[in-house]
Amino acid sequence: MLDEVSRIAAEAGRIAQARCGGDYERWEKVPGHPVCAVDLEVDSFLRRELTQLDPEAGWLSEETLDVSDRIERSRLWVVDPIDGTRDYMRARSGWAVSVALVEERAAILGVLDAPARGEHWKAAKGQGAWRNGQPIRVSGRREFAGARVPADQLPAVDQDLVPVERPNSIALRIAMVAAGEADLAVTLRWGFEWDIAAAALIASEAGAKVTGVLGQPLTFNSAAGAAFGVLVATPEIHAAAVERLRERAMDAV
Repeated sequence: MLDEVSRIAAEAGRIAQARCGGDYERWEKVPGHPVCAVDLEVDSFLRRELTQLDPEAGWLSEETLDVSDRIERSRLWVVDPIDGTRDYMRARSGWAVSVALVEERAAILGVLDAPARGEHWKAAKGQGAWRNGQPIRVSGRREFAGARVPADQLPAVDQDLVPVERPNSIALRIAMVAAGEADLAVTLRWGFEWDIAAAALIASEAGAKVTGVLGQPLTFNSAAGAAFGVLVATPEIHAAAVERLRERAMDAV
């Protein structure tokens, strides 16, 4: 099934890329949360194709009203048709189509398609992770000081870290850790399962330690479809990252 999900996500990426930089309707769902007509077009395509692939799976997507019986189903499609919409609407490269299949609250398949970057990521639980067909692995980073983190700028307390490229898509920032291009990716806010489900599996299969920002386990298909924070790091620096961020996370939560 991973090959089929990969094919569908790649086609969704082609649909989005063909419209990128063009003329399409755009608005804000709520202040600070942009959406565009292409989001909805890609969402409809993915729902049709993925439901045909596994009709018994439930559905959770950023662009679909969550009124289904998904919580009662053992399997669930978790989809963000365009993760990183701000970059997409600015015709930048930091966006991706994100698709995960969750079974019994754990992601078992994950695919990211980032056509503007020429990147296609996929993973299956227990089978490893790949980018553009090549196996990927986290870096060997063992020391927290000097760790690379996707960030536009770092607060004074984190000046011992090294900022690297920060795509708008949180899924791509997590995938950067999976590929060894960053050592740490973190969010300190409430977020949705569709933002992280596919990327979390890709990172985990590439050898990263993936938890909530307080070190708590991640599970999916919750009633709210959301969780507080995510922390993805090389295994050797994960505990130090949790400790560094604990006070800020507690203040944020």
